Amino acid sequence: MERITEYRSFEIHVDIQRVHGDMYNVWFQLEGPISPPNVMAIGQRVKVFGGPFTERWSYLVAELAGRAAVDIILGPPA
Repeated sequence: MERITEYRSFEIHVDIQRVHGDMYNVWFQLEGPISPPNVMAIGQRVKVFGGPFTERWSYLVAELAGRAAVDIILGPPA
């Protein structure tokens, strides 16, 4: 399952995969208007560690991880 949200001109793609029962592993991927030279993770799937999570938590933690990554790339929001 995939969900896409937008944050500060970047798209955060969240992908979850069922592990067992109602538990999921989760990845996020950033797509955006810029690709700074030293940032290798843009366009690559990044696994969120600490799981598996419930479906609801999977989407939440992946979106928050994606937002944190965007904030690191662009600096804190004004």
